[in-house]
Amino acid sequence: MRTAVPASRLANEPVNLTLRPCREESVDFDTTENLYLEGDNLDVLKVLRETYLGRVKMIYIDPPYNTGNDFVYNDDFAQGKEDFEQTSGLFDAEGNQTIDPMQRNTEANGRFHTDWLNMIYPRLKVARDLLTDDGVIFISIDDNEKENLSKICDEIFGEDNFIASFPWRKRTAKTDVPFGISQDHEWIVAYAKSASFLGAVQGKERKYFTSVS
Repeated sequence: MRTAVPASRLANEPVNLTLRPCREESVDFDTTENLYLEGDNLDVLKVLRETYLGRVKMIYIDPPYNTGNDFVYNDDFAQGKEDFEQTSGLFDAEGNQTIDPMQRNTEANGRFHTDWLNMIYPRLKVARDLLTDDGVIFISIDDNEKENLSKICDEIFGEDNFIASFPWRKRTAKTDVPFGISQDHEWIVAYAKSASFLGAVQGKERKYFTSVS
């Protein structure tokens, strides 16, 4: 049986990489106050952590939604049935099934979500390290993984640090979607790093966070 590196350990594994400037592709490299970093985002986050540990006030991320669509990046994290069965404990060492076979091919099966969860977990762990004590993170997501994202964030940031889930209106035109429902809204999930965030916003106007549709 194959063994994989736990997602929780990936966040703490060292990275032997560094950032290299691309002056020929840059505009006003020596005077700009904006930086665009290109690379595997987990590696980049780890490199940034070495210098910006606990110094970032706000993070916004727009991760893949695990929709199965073919974009310029991978948005299908469902494992093949055989791969999932080899790594998830569905069979014992002798090849005997450990769960009811009637449950193996349903969409509730973990193979549709496991790789996505393993991808997002270490990135959120490192992102939390970057935040200041009163920092906050905003994460875009749709219904496909919203519930799983919330569970991961509850674990990493703590349930008490959940701020809100903001509906975001992604379009105004109606389109045909499965079940005949036009899903015009997605979500932005917000978590604070700690209770210090609440103290930082006390006295602010009530419109500090507003859901705009």
